[in-house]
Amino acid sequence: MYKTSCITAEINTADYIHHYRDADRFIVYCKQCNRYSACWSCPPFDFDVGAELSHYRYAWIIGTKIDIDEDVIKTHRGRDLCTPVTYRIIEEVRRTLDEKLLKMEKEYAGSRAFFAGTCHICPAEKCTRTAGKPCIAPDKIRPSLESFGFDVSRTALKLLNVEMKWSRDGVLPPYFVLVSGLFTNVDIQLLEL
Repeated sequence: MYKTSCITAEINTADYIHHYRDADRFIVYCKQCNRYSACWSCPPFDFDVGAELSHYRYAWIIGTKIDIDEDVIKTHRGRDLCTPVTYRIIEEVRRTLDEKLLKMEKEYAGSRAFFAGTCHICPAEKCTRTAGKPCIAPDKIRPSLESFGFDVSRTALKLLNVEMKWSRDGVLPPYFVLVSGLFTNVDIQLLEL
């Protein structure tokens, strides 16, 4: 159905913030999403994002490229087929990727993982945030880079040398790219993802 490969890059956090973060621009996109203020891994946050980022020296950017088999592209045309298979593929890859990022976060004390997109633990309409209750799995969710105002398309293109692709008019692209990260204060060797 698909195969994955990993592309990584390391950048000084201050440089990453300076060249790839535009919080004012990306909060507009977040506010247009049904997860805004309705999911614990999405904005608005109850802390200063800039201050949170200032704790880290290095930003380790992890691109997970998902090459989609040609037969899947051919047999899943139209929104009714394309959209569900897209979500299924991304959720499958994210399940493994998120676990690995959490493992890295534990291995490098004081680091912070950023997942590739929003939380997948609860369905959007079932997140406890909408009821004003605490998250049911705070140890398993993390924000995304885009939720902190980073331009993940530019990140992928400039740091990982890969262009992000999306489905268009009910047709799957040849690949997807998930962009996640690990912010640390130590120079590390990324685990095999």
